[in-house]
Amino acid sequence: LIAERAAGKARFTVAIAGAPGAGKSTLAAGLVRALGERAVVVPMDGFHLDNAVLEARGLTAVKGAPQTFDVTGFDALLARLAREDAVAIPVFDRAADLSRAGAAIVSAATPIRIVEGNYLLIDRPDWRSLRRHFDLTIFLDVPEGELERRLVQRWLDHGHDPQAARSRALGNDIPNARLVIAESAGAEVIV
Repeated sequence: LIAERAAGKARFTVAIAGAPGAGKSTLAAGLVRALGERAVVVPMDGFHLDNAVLEARGLTAVKGAPQTFDVTGFDALLARLAREDAVAIPVFDRAADLSRAGAAIVSAATPIRIVEGNYLLIDRPDWRSLRRHFDLTIFLDVPEGELERRLVQRWLDHGHDPQAARSRALGNDIPNARLVIAESAGAEVIV
């Protein structure tokens, strides 16, 4: 579907949205592998506010919630990607728990941009304006029980003990997942 719809277009932007743990990054990487050099991933996670900013704003405990992202900066990046030949993008480094500015370059030679992030389709001020950048929207619909299992495993894989992993998943990730599920506007494709 993506290759067919993108055929003949200088730029084609796909949004992959879904709850934390839904498989957005995995799907995006798989699509890039399938589409080859024509596609690149543009992760929303590069627009996480820095931990120092979150601490100053009292938002550390809810890192990953909509208010902990620079949505205006992300919107501006998507606008630049539509018109400029080469754009440096930030990428979130999960191991270091921070965004790395200018960590990747998206060039006009790569026409298919796979944008992935939790809140791409939520119907809130600032966030809803992102939709104008997307040529195709995909939402990953995963049952909450499976999300919980995946999120606990994610934190275990990051070195947390079982109790801490469960606490991280249930304390922050699952509330964010519920928000994404409840507030995301309709996508063209639901997986």
